[in-house]
Amino acid sequence: MIVREYKEGFVMIRQHDHALISGEMARQWKNDFLLTSRIRSEADWAVEVHDRAWIPLDEKPLWNKEKGRPFTFVDYPLEEKLAAYRSGIEKTAEQSPYAGALTSMHYQSFFENDRDDPRTAEFYEEQKEVQEKLLNEMKVEVPAELRHLHFERLQFCDNLSLYICMNEPGASKENEVPWFRDGFPQKFDIAPGGIYPEWKNEAAVLLTPFPFAEEWTVSVPYRFVTKEKIDEAGLERAYHEAEEKNYFVTFD
Repeated sequence: MIVREYKEGFVMIRQHDHALISGEMARQWKNDFLLTSRIRSEADWAVEVHDRAWIPLDEKPLWNKEKGRPFTFVDYPLEEKLAAYRSGIEKTAEQSPYAGALTSMHYQSFFENDRDDPRTAEFYEEQKEVQEKLLNEMKVEVPAELRHLHFERLQFCDNLSLYICMNEPGASKENEVPWFRDGFPQKFDIAPGGIYPEWKNEAAVLLTPFPFAEEWTVSVPYRFVTKEKIDEAGLERAYHEAEEKNYFVTFD
């Protein structure tokens, strides 16, 4: 779950909804930069479903007593999170070994510099074998350079979607989530120095350079769950009884 806290309650955005937004971003990508192909279609689909692992977890959001707010995707209990990652990778790979391999690479990257816990170290090493197995199952070999490009694009779309979900719309640079203040680290032919985002206003984000085919608008579904309702009914019930709404963000 993605969570933004306010005085009266929490904006809560499901991880899978954030991933669906990422998938829209992948499909909006400039066609002259990444040609349409069956492999690209599978790579696009990987972006769209990369957080399907969170679907069952977000159906039953958990309360973080220590921090006095819902658990987020960042601090969710590790055992449950790793089990969900494994399940999500497996389900994706059943439909597309390539999408499964890209999802595995994505989740594995979270622990590139975080393997002090034996559970994360085990997951990291395990995913190397998962990726090798899935890539060997494919009928077509994907060159390492193209696979890296697809992986970078997945991570960029993930980051940009997080940017519009984790930040207050219209946030000034000093008030943005620190992860994104200096731009996104992924580099492409059209953006050798990376891509820099900035809120123009509450409904528009300026991207420099611009990676999409044209200006477009995305809808972000969310629920505002009041602290009063959480105290009264508990987080899970309060979340499911909250009205689902949308806000809109245009990229140009």
